[in-house]
Amino acid sequence: MLARALWWGRSDSEHPITLDCLSVHPSVAAPATLAAELLAAGHRAFAGRGAAGPPSYNIMVPHDGPGADRAAVTAAVAWREEAARCAGLTERIERYRFEWTPQAGLPAPSTRLVFTPEPDDEAFVAVFREVARGSLDQETLANVAAMGEEAAARDDLEFYLDCPGERDWWRMARTPGGELVGFAIPSRTPYNPNVGYLGVLPALRGQRYIDDILGEITRFHAGLGAERITATTDSVNVPMAAAFERGGYRVSETRVVLSAPAA
Repeated sequence: MLARALWWGRSDSEHPITLDCLSVHPSVAAPATLAAELLAAGHRAFAGRGAAGPPSYNIMVPHDGPGADRAAVTAAVAWREEAARCAGLTERIERYRFEWTPQAGLPAPSTRLVFTPEPDDEAFVAVFREVARGSLDQETLANVAAMGEEAAARDDLEFYLDCPGERDWWRMARTPGGELVGFAIPSRTPYNPNVGYLGVLPALRGQRYIDDILGEITRFHAGLGAERITATTDSVNVPMAAAFERGGYRVSETRVVLSAPAA
């Protein structure tokens, strides 16, 4: 065996969602060339079974640790990126994965916002739509461009309803006077509690309400006994990354997401 590709999907997925592993034997002189041929063969097979497009590819890049060989890591990422581009995955997003652990300490409860349950899904659709305006999240912008605000908001709703987290964890964030500021969706991956989605309405940005909302999610998960809370944000979303750092989260890895251009 000279190369292997492993695609991943949920148990009920009709088609693969993402490429999770791509390896080539060390004896191969041109790993990117062989890997690109393997990916192209996989994409043809998925298209033949009705897939709308090739799955994206997530490359996990660990952050430096003791004795880390950055040259080896850079080379390993480079040929994989080249293979993906040759196979049609030409759109690139870089995302940071953050982690909170109890050693970071808990943020104090917000004195500016009140967090309340909201059972009406349509209320969350409306806020998803609002916070997407002016967002720095590249996936959000791409979805709005491809589907429109309403469809993208409903797609976000369905995604988080399908996550392992509970629907009754979700909260609206309001001032004590009742003005809507944003929302908080504590959620889960199959492995850890995570910061699913949080947002502030465009007119109220720049006042660090994001710190209050992130703090509420952190306190919520910690109250359920979480020993690790994960979160991700795009590298270009500097305000969100700064909020995570202020909230006691630290970068654990960089995720390079490669995908085909939107139709």
